[in-house]
Amino acid sequence: MTEIPEHLLKRAQAAREKAASEPAAEAAAEAPAAETDSRIPAHLLERSKSAKAKQEGGEAAAGGGVAVAEKVASVATAAPAGGGVPVGAGPGGHTQRLLTVVKSGSIQEVKAQPVDKVHTWPHLLAAEFVAALACTAFTFLFSIWVNAPLLQLSNPNQTPNPSKAPWYFLGLQELLTMFHPMVAGVTIPGVGLILMIFAPFVDKNPSNKPEDRKFATSLMTVHLMFWAVLVMIGSFFRGPGFNFTLPWRDGLFFEL
Repeated sequence: MTEIPEHLLKRAQAAREKAASEPAAEAAAEAPAAETDSRIPAHLLERSKSAKAKQEGGEAAAGGGVAVAEKVASVATAAPAGGGVPVGAGPGGHTQRLLTVVKSGSIQEVKAQPVDKVHTWPHLLAAEFVAALACTAFTFLFSIWVNAPLLQLSNPNQTPNPSKAPWYFLGLQELLTMFHPMVAGVTIPGVGLILMIFAPFVDKNPSNKPEDRKFATSLMTVHLMFWAVLVMIGSFFRGPGFNFTLPWRDGLFFEL
């Protein structure tokens, strides 16, 4: 149950006492009032009454809910002639249970908390679908105007020199010229895959901003640069016999 403020309890008590003493005070004030009315001019009495009415109206407007509470308390404490419980009183004669104090302002304040997440559908999938359509359209138009770089039929009796793997495997072929096949084909690629598998468990930063993901950015940059350098060496700096050569001196031995 809502607690009644102390100042409202005191004002209600004063209103009850005033209501109990009003009959005797009115009887005692009737005779002097008659004499006073005869001595004071009528226009002064009217001016005094209007000033009091204005003052009471201003106090009621300034007091807000407190003035309303006083009026309701005074009305509720007006006991009948028999001296019984006031009309509209609650349990135990407490009239303040009918009112409560409500602070100014909104009752419920809603604050939107910014979140760094979006729904997979439709936000993510819609963007990915549009990107897939754009890539498909580009590939379709590119295939119309540019012919595929197909070579002549292969001759099983003649091996091309240099014999190079497709560009996406040239990194592995370049490693084979530097290390043992077990190290170049299994150990180094395996270590790279294991590092990429454990990377999300090492870097648990939930932010997707590049400046907050320095570990992940550094790891991916090292991986891409390592593989890109191997592919470029195998593509442009390997000649007949897969020997190291300079393209501006011996020519370019690279075909898609």
